[in-house]
Amino acid sequence: MLMTNIETIPGKTITICHGVVSGSTVRAKHVGRDIMAGLKNIVGGELRGYTELLNESRDHAIERMKSQAAQLGANAIVNVRFATSSVAAGAAEIYVYGTAVTVG
Repeated sequence: MLMTNIETIPGKTITICHGVVSGSTVRAKHVGRDIMAGLKNIVGGELRGYTELLNESRDHAIERMKSQAAQLGANAIVNVRFATSSVAAGAAEIYVYGTAVTVG
C-alpha cells in the first residue's frame, strides 16, 4: 500500500477515489514509564518509554487505516495526516486519516 502526505503519488495517476479512511488507537501510560519519565524530568533528556509507546501507537493506527483502504479495493492512500488527543487522564489517542485511491 503506497502512502503519501501529498495529494498525488509522483509518477502515478489516480484512477479511482474510494473516499476517506482512518485508523486510531487509544493507549494508556504504563506506571513504570511514568516513574522513569518523572526521573527524566529532573535530569532532562528523551523520554524513551513514551517515544516507543507513540511509535507503536502510530504504527498500529496506520495498519488499521491501511486495512480499511484495502477493504475498499484501494492500493494507495494520499493526503495522510496524523492527530493526537487526550482521551482521559493518562490516556491518549493517535488518529491517522487520508484518502484511499487506486493508482495506475
